[in-house]
Amino acid sequence: MKLVLLPTHEDRILPFYLALEEWVARNLPPDEYFFAWQVKPSVICGRHQQMHLEVDMDFCAQQGIKVWRRKSGGGCVYSDAHNIMFSYITPHTGVNGTFRRYTDMICDMLCAIGFGANPSGRNDVEINGMKVAGNAFYSLPGRSIVHGTMLYDADFPTMSRALTPSRAKLSAKGVKSVPARITTLKAQGIELSCDEFIGYALGYLCNEEYTLRQADIADVEKIMQTYLVDSFRLDRDMNSSIQPHRLEGVGELQFSCQINPEGCISNPHLSGDFFPLKDIDANLLAHLSGVKATHDDILNCLTNLNIPDIITGLTPDALTSIILESINPNK
Repeated sequence: MKLVLLPTHEDRILPFYLALEEWVARNLPPDEYFFAWQVKPSVICGRHQQMHLEVDMDFCAQQGIKVWRRKSGGGCVYSDAHNIMFSYITPHTGVNGTFRRYTDMICDMLCAIGFGANPSGRNDVEINGMKVAGNAFYSLPGRSIVHGTMLYDADFPTMSRALTPSRAKLSAKGVKSVPARITTLKAQGIELSCDEFIGYALGYLCNEEYTLRQADIADVEKIMQTYLVDSFRLDRDMNSSIQPHRLEGVGELQFSCQINPEGCISNPHLSGDFFPLKDIDANLLAHLSGVKATHDDILNCLTNLNIPDIITGLTPDALTSIILESINPNK
């Protein structure tokens, strides 16, 4: 696997590294690539999450914590200098296989220095039954990107104030708070410093290097601008009274729409921490707009769209039920 290196060390905002993943996936020859990065205190939300429901925006503003959005699905993450972020770009496609390939590599790397690490669920890594790393997936034509955390240490008080996950999400995990299910390498007794661990991980996982040129960095910075525009970064308008649903193997989903005078769906929105495999605006929501708000019409539309190819693990029946409940919440 090739290690992607920057020619100089300097502080960069979180979207730069997301853009770097895209640049690697779109521009370098097919191969496996990897790099590690750290940022000043930041929160990164999944592509389809409602920030104001997942993040204490006032607290983050007061503390100077930047809040960003990524193009992958999954949930919110708080990151600072204690949290090492890993990025993996591969020509292997398919969310479940890519996740497993990545988490197996990370577990092998941790086991080699004495941790009893193992994959958990679809996209987490655990040590002694507690989560030390969580990961998200993003697909581009012919490439898959996995990016995730590795908690060397953690500022749990700040993390708990910054992140405000739904009760449904916490109850699904059987816990009452974010820190209750999380551990760190430091808490597990690692003897390496943070920098030493990063050096060890990169040396274990990579055997070649690619160093970016200044022209490459300029191209990355152009991609970075797509993460900074308000139309991408900010929440979409949704009916906040609609309760989210949590489906095993899918994640949290919250559907909102309007019903026009003809009884058809209009202005549909879908938010949550699910993993999309395709753009849901073009491949899902655009097709729902104008569909009669009846069980049979909605199910027929979703069945024709092949929903599992759009959102990982989701079935037409399950999404139909969620849509109908959001339209008729008292039934």
